[in-house]
Amino acid sequence: QQDNLLFLWSITVSIFGIGGLLGSSGSRYLTVKFGKKKCLLCNNVLMIVAASIMGCSKIAQSFEMILIGRFMCGVSLCVPLHHQYVGEISPRKLRGFANSTSSFFWSLGKAIGQISGQRELLGSQSLWPMLMASCGFPALVQLVALPFFPESPPYLLMHKGDQEGCKKAIRQLWGEGQHQAEIDDIMKEKATMKNTKILSVLDLVKEPAFRWQLYMTVILTATIQLCGINAV
Repeated sequence: QQDNLLFLWSITVSIFGIGGLLGSSGSRYLTVKFGKKKCLLCNNVLMIVAASIMGCSKIAQSFEMILIGRFMCGVSLCVPLHHQYVGEISPRKLRGFANSTSSFFWSLGKAIGQISGQRELLGSQSLWPMLMASCGFPALVQLVALPFFPESPPYLLMHKGDQEGCKKAIRQLWGEGQHQAEIDDIMKEKATMKNTKILSVLDLVKEPAFRWQLYMTVILTATIQLCGINAV
């Protein structure tokens, strides 16, 4: 009985990563096909559904609902859209800062989750469903606010070829003014991408020029995973 419980909780913890693997694997196709804004909106809906399922698991007396909710959270959170979208809609001088906020809020969210999970707060036997459902609150805020933001200007220009839509999005984000330099940068990037071969994962592994960078990325990522933060 004890071994079965340990196995179930291990699956509950690790299934988040399985969902994340699937979410990150399909992110490139989805973002090119539908755009980052639409994908983010769908992610938010998925997260709210996942939070609702996990929040109702105790009432339904179903641990399977926790498994399903954790899997859906993994799919939603691990599609690398937030920092891409924030970076692309930010002015050039703020782009580095905007991209760095992603890591900051990831760490802040984990810290808030650990604090909220204390037995004196939401980690008690009666309140833990509320704790598991709390991940839906930020998704709800973003779902309400995001429709007021335009689609990413680089996506509109590079993938849709909509130059007027790109200019309109830039004016909405950065205000009126001369933004031709930013548009020219996007056009240069588009021209560069046409002459650049996009590597698959297998091509990347086989390419000698990226071998040491790949080693460093794998080591850093593995170290983060093995430090125990996901289990926490």
